[in-house]
Amino acid sequence: MEANPFSGNGFKSGGFLNLTPRDAYYETKTGNAIIVDVREENLTGFKRFDVPRVIYLPLSELEENINQLPTDFPLIIADSTGLRSHEAMEILISKGFTLLANLAGGIVEWERDGLPLIINNKERLDGSCMCQLRPRFK
Repeated sequence: MEANPFSGNGFKSGGFLNLTPRDAYYETKTGNAIIVDVREENLTGFKRFDVPRVIYLPLSELEENINQLPTDFPLIIADSTGLRSHEAMEILISKGFTLLANLAGGIVEWERDGLPLIINNKERLDGSCMCQLRPRFK
């Protein structure tokens, strides 16, 4: 990966640059980056990142819709906890993307840090673990 485009923030883990939620929020709030949320559609209705620019592109559709992503602007790849975003980072790097960072801890850590979210309680999810989440009111 090239020099860090994220104001010198972040840390290396798993071979990638990772940003804390607070650092990611700063980068998006100041217009220096876009969050790319790779959670599947059924997971994004309840809680969404409340930042100026977010692209919702599920991991299952990433490769076929990769042309929707800018290659010349910093992207912060996000998911629920940071696991699927790691997979998305591998795909994007293999396709030549270089201005990337992973959101450490995903939207779960974002919320724990008290950062802004858009919450739609009608889309609330139930399940005993992340792998079993389903809409509560459907």
